[in-house]
Amino acid sequence: MGYPFGAYLFLHEAAKELGIHPQSLRRLIKQGRVTATMFGGRYLIRRDVLAAFKATYDPRPGRKSRRPS
Repeated sequence: MGYPFGAYLFLHEAAKELGIHPQSLRRLIKQGRVTATMFGGRYLIRRDVLAAFKATYDPRPGRKSRRPS
């Protein structure tokens, strides 16, 4: 029998996978941009959901570029 949470990552593991701070991932979850499940007071994120999000996410901070006027 496999590990029951094998299809999931805890918040800090998922944040490391994305290369961002856990608080940043928590914010994305609260914004509804990443789907997560609360279990025992901790967020669990499905690996497939994280992979789909990671494919389109750019973790670089900063302002959006502005065109010169």
